[in-house]
Amino acid sequence: MSAAPKVTALRGGHITLAAAADAFLVTPRTANPNTHRAYASAIDRTIERLGRDRSLAEVADAEIGHALTALWGTSAPATWNRNRAAVTSWLSWCQTKKHWAAPSVPADAERRKESADETRAVAKTTIHRLLSRRDIPLRERALWRMLYETAARAAEILALNVEDLDLEHRRAPVRSKGGAVEWVYWETGTTHLLPRLLRLPDGTSRTHGPLFLSERRPVPARRPAAADICPHTGRARLGYDRARVLLDKYAGLDLHQLRHSAATHLGEAEVPLQLIMGKTRHKNPHTAMRYVKPGAEAIAKVTEVLAPRSRTH
Repeated sequence: MSAAPKVTALRGGHITLAAAADAFLVTPRTANPNTHRAYASAIDRTIERLGRDRSLAEVADAEIGHALTALWGTSAPATWNRNRAAVTSWLSWCQTKKHWAAPSVPADAERRKESADETRAVAKTTIHRLLSRRDIPLRERALWRMLYETAARAAEILALNVEDLDLEHRRAPVRSKGGAVEWVYWETGTTHLLPRLLRLPDGTSRTHGPLFLSERRPVPARRPAAADICPHTGRARLGYDRARVLLDKYAGLDLHQLRHSAATHLGEAEVPLQLIMGKTRHKNPHTAMRYVKPGAEAIAKVTEVLAPRSRTH
C-alpha cells in the first residue's frame, strides 16, 4: 500500500502585505545592498498600490497583475522584467518557504522579450554635449558623468555613500553583482562636480549618507532604511527608477547606455581587451567583447581604408 502524499497546510492568513514584505527583505537572498534596494523598491510600490495593511491571503492573482501593469506596463522590457522578477521572488518565497496563503504573478503578466539594440553605444561627442548642457541639474550631470567615467553599473553608483569616496585618488569601492567589493575610478569631470554636489546651503559639505539624494524628504509611510537617509538633509537616496526616468526625459537614453558607451569608446581607442575588462570588471571575455563592439563612428572611420588612394601628382 503506497503512502499518502504529503500535504503542507497553508497558514499565515493574518499576515499583511507589509509584514510579508518586511519578512522577505531580511532574508539572505536580499543581503546584497543593491539587490535589497531594488527588491524593496519594487515590492514597496506594489503593496502601496494594493494596500499595505491588507491580508496577503485575500489578494488575488489578477490584482498582482493589474498592479504590475499599472506601475510598469508602459516601461521598457528590462524595467518590466526587473520589477516583475522582484515581486515574483517575494511571492514565491511566501508560498514555498513560509507556506503562507499568497497570490502568484498571473500567467498573462509574463516576462517580456528584451531585444538586442545595435545602437546602444552613444557617440562620445553626444555624451559630452549632454553633460555640458546648462539646463540639466547638477545632480543629474554628476551622476551621468560618474556613470560614464567609471563605466560602472547604475545600481552600484546609486548605492555609494559620501564616506565611500576617496576624492584624492578619484575612486570608490562598490559591491558588484557577485557580492565582491571592487574599486571604480573617475576622471576630472566627476572630480570637479562632486564638491559642488556635496555642498550644503550653509557653505559646509555633507560628510556621511547617500551620495545621490532624492528631491524631497520621504513621507512617513514610505520611509526607507536609516542607511538610505541623509543625516544632513533628511532626504532619501535617489532610486534607480527615478534616475532612469530623468535620463530618459532629458536625453532619451537608458542608464546602461552610459556604461556600454564608455566600454565601446575604450574599444574604439584600441585599448586592449584585458584593460577594458579591468575597467568594466567583467570576468568573461566573451561578455566583454559584446560591450566593446565598435560603434558607428569607428566603423565609418575604418571604411576610409577602403577608399582609393589619392593621387600625389
